[in-house]
Amino acid sequence: MAKYQYTIQGVDYDVEINEIEGNLAKVNVNGINFDVELKQPISTGKQITKVKVEKPVAAPVQGEAPAPEQPAPVQAGSGTKVAAPLPGTITEVCVKVGDAVAVGDTVVVLEAMKMQNNIEAENSGTVTSVLVNKGDIVMEGAPLITIG
Repeated sequence: MAKYQYTIQGVDYDVEINEIEGNLAKVNVNGINFDVELKQPISTGKQITKVKVEKPVAAPVQGEAPAPEQPAPVQAGSGTKVAAPLPGTITEVCVKVGDAVAVGDTVVVLEAMKMQNNIEAENSGTVTSVLVNKGDIVMEGAPLITIG
């Protein structure tokens, strides 16, 4: 249907809107399919002129209050970035800015395909920035933390 290219916080995304029915859209982001609930239905008879791509979030369980908006992550500090090896959801951030880490220390836990993956530090140093929060959905190659 429509294809777009975005750069969000230094990460490139290829977004293809495949199908829209009422307030549900089927989109493909960097080869991964998502079912997205639109806040307002888009008429398929009209031309789509502007699409705002936001982080996908899980729909709240009926009767549950929606999760509060997460603050924007801080910009990367100096040092080496630890990147997500595959797309998934951050289930735990094990370090904070200023923490000392050694090679092999778990810095982030990433859930992908119903499996918990420990993301480990590839070098020793001090954490200079944490770029993700628990619950964030990240794509492959997205920076998670920076070690200086």
